[in-house]
Amino acid sequence: MKKKLISFFMILQIVIAAALCGCTGGTNGDGPEQQSGSDSSVRYGGKITVGITQDLDSLDPHKAVAAGTEEVLINIFDGLIKVASNGDFVPAVASSYEISEDGLKYAFTLRKGVKFHNGKEVTAEDVIYSLKRVAGLDGTPDPEVLVKSAFSVIKEINKTEDGVEVILSEPATELIGFFTCSIIPCDYDAQETAPVGCGPFKFVSYEPMRSIVLEKNEDYYIEGVPYLDGVTFKISADTDAAFLELMAGGIDIFPYLTADQANQLKERYNIEYGTMNLVQALFLNNAREPFTDVRVRQAICYALDRQGILNVVAEGRGEVIGTNMFPTFSRYYDASLVDKYPTDTAMAKKLLADAGYPDGISFTITIPSNYDFHVKTGEVIVEQLRAAGIDAKIKLVEWSSWLSDVYAGRDFESTIIGLDSELAPSDILRFYPSDSSKNFINYSNSEFDEIYAKAKKTADEGEKTRLYKRLEAILTEDAASAYIQSPAQLVAVNKEITGYTFYPVYVQDMSTVAYLK
Repeated sequence: MKKKLISFFMILQIVIAAALCGCTGGTNGDGPEQQSGSDSSVRYGGKITVGITQDLDSLDPHKAVAAGTEEVLINIFDGLIKVASNGDFVPAVASSYEISEDGLKYAFTLRKGVKFHNGKEVTAEDVIYSLKRVAGLDGTPDPEVLVKSAFSVIKEINKTEDGVEVILSEPATELIGFFTCSIIPCDYDAQETAPVGCGPFKFVSYEPMRSIVLEKNEDYYIEGVPYLDGVTFKISADTDAAFLELMAGGIDIFPYLTADQANQLKERYNIEYGTMNLVQALFLNNAREPFTDVRVRQAICYALDRQGILNVVAEGRGEVIGTNMFPTFSRYYDASLVDKYPTDTAMAKKLLADAGYPDGISFTITIPSNYDFHVKTGEVIVEQLRAAGIDAKIKLVEWSSWLSDVYAGRDFESTIIGLDSELAPSDILRFYPSDSSKNFINYSNSEFDEIYAKAKKTADEGEKTRLYKRLEAILTEDAASAYIQSPAQLVAVNKEITGYTFYPVYVQDMSTVAYLK
């Protein structure tokens, strides 16, 4: 039965679409070809420059760690499916897919005539190679490839008459969203220096800490797009440097504005509003004193005025959260947890005293300097914590240092960052199982581990929802970190350009962007 067991995703997609109010861009139907069609108000041709504030950590899509890298590579690579702007999963390299009633087999029919940028037609062998590579099943695994833990249930991947089938060892009801992973040629080994995909744009050049240049893929399988002849993603040291470029007219699109910057630019650029679909938090290293004590972590939560933070850094835009889940995952998001730690300086001081810190504590907040939004959030947090006798100091580091020292090395006391996710509730919570390589805050709770494993396997949607909400509650009760907001995204767009589109995942899709006539 075609697309069986998708009701859970359809519900999720509907609520995501409702949450993305004020978004721009086209609509999507059953497949990517529905994006095409002529628009008399736009023209083909022209090039644009998009500002980004972090260097790419890899040109190989299967080795990219940072969301900021993935948001660029989405323009070079396509998966078996895509995520549409309304949250639907639509066929891409696959023309259709089916999921067996028992949830143990995913079958994909491959679209005919899809070509890689080197002219080779995409085959079942390429798909099998790509899926096995990210599932860690390729026999000679590259240690730098980021194996998707969700694919650990894959038992075998086989070629069929019209595509491929994926056989699972156990039912997996959240797996379809992970098939957005990039399809790459099986006989090409230079992805890290000259990436080749089958997406809307082809790789031209890359200069570390300067830019990555792309050109239009004339053979793109979706009719009518892209409109642009080329896109340059220009790398700025930080938001302030990019802002100066905007003021000088050197950047056409910039997606990380603060509210103050947006106000300064609104006469010269169109300011688009959407959501980042990130969980922003003051993440606490649970293995580092004094954060080993839950009372200290709870004190931090009580000391913060999260709505006050939003008011300062984003003029109130964004949504206060109380746990590690997006509000756009409304089926699973527990809004009641927002009120677990109301601002209460007296309670914060009492908890610190009970934990043996009557004179308060001091610690460092390590923040990547290229994200001005997180830096400004940190500055507000430092002031708020001071009222509770907590002395916090900000340490700014380069993005590469944050990845190596904080995320990979776990050598930090606290940090402010935004966590992204695939369109699966288990994915946004993947940072917390005690045995997870992504558990950079060293959180450990045996009840969480047990329920997380159970939730991923549960097919009953009501039970799955209950389990995920329990996981969120555990994180909040433990004050695993001080959750702040799901930030609004403010984007400056050249007034001669249209088609910038927000998605329920963290991407900068340039295929729909065009110059007005």
